[in-house]
Amino acid sequence: MTKRFTSLAVVTLAAALPAFEAASAQDVTLRAVSAFPTGSTFQLPFKKFIDEVNAAGDGSVTITYVGGPEAIPSLEVANAVSSGVVDIAVVPTSFYTAELPGAAMIKLATTTMPEQRENGCFELLDTLHQEGMNTKYLGRTGDHVQFHLYLNKKIEEPDLSGLNLRVAATYQALFGELGANMVNTPPGDVYSALERGTVDGYGWPSIGIFDLGWDAHTSYRVDPGFYIVDVNFLANLDTWNNLTDEQKALLEGKMIDIETGEQENAQLVEKELARQEAAGIEAITFDGEAGDLWEKTAQDAAIAEIAEADPQAVESLRGCLIPGE
Repeated sequence: MTKRFTSLAVVTLAAALPAFEAASAQDVTLRAVSAFPTGSTFQLPFKKFIDEVNAAGDGSVTITYVGGPEAIPSLEVANAVSSGVVDIAVVPTSFYTAELPGAAMIKLATTTMPEQRENGCFELLDTLHQEGMNTKYLGRTGDHVQFHLYLNKKIEEPDLSGLNLRVAATYQALFGELGANMVNTPPGDVYSALERGTVDGYGWPSIGIFDLGWDAHTSYRVDPGFYIVDVNFLANLDTWNNLTDEQKALLEGKMIDIETGEQENAQLVEKELARQEAAGIEAITFDGEAGDLWEKTAQDAAIAEIAEADPQAVESLRGCLIPGE
């Protein structure tokens, strides 16, 4: 069942925003919000999506960008689109794991979004979101971008005992399995936590730490990376069902265009890692048995955690997300 809001910020926003607008029987205005700050690395593809829909829609579909976390707190964005406070949102699964635990399987994907559209995985993920969260799964960005552990203390092996690490739902099971002391801190508070020494490190993708200024208090990055970034584009299902076939096709087509562009992310990651090196962030590389342990623990810890909450999702999605494992 979809959880409803009690947040004052969201209630206030809902009262201030007009309902799903129709200028005519055909023309619609959709309200959009991002779980990421406006202008940040993971919000930019969403901005491009909005701009391209508005340009191509010629008034039949207009997306109005409400804002980022200043409009709706990041952890409430998924509920906002689920309940219809907004019509479209961009949000990672780590921000709605409690509502839809099976969606966490996305982070384990070794297939890209274009491949998932071909092998039937997209339809399974769409059904999961529609039935479990009253949202239409439009698609995802983040292909070829992995997560890393970033530290201000050097380690020699995959043993995180004694380290205080800022965690998110994405990698909490992994860090916990390797002995870390886990600290739950909103992204906006991580800089001060690093500055004060409250945490010794954090998990984050290979791109984006410079957006947040965290590089100033980061000395090491652990390789290899683990999981993939999933920045999901969701539409409220009731809103989606009220669109015409032509309007749906426009949104779907522009989403596929965005996903196609994401296949160039490998070059973006290469540039970002070079920038980290130039900033003095040293790579700690686990190879051989240590590397095998690091990667196996990441996979096993995630599967076990998801299976406990939604074994059916693991069974149905495993083959198309991580074929040949």
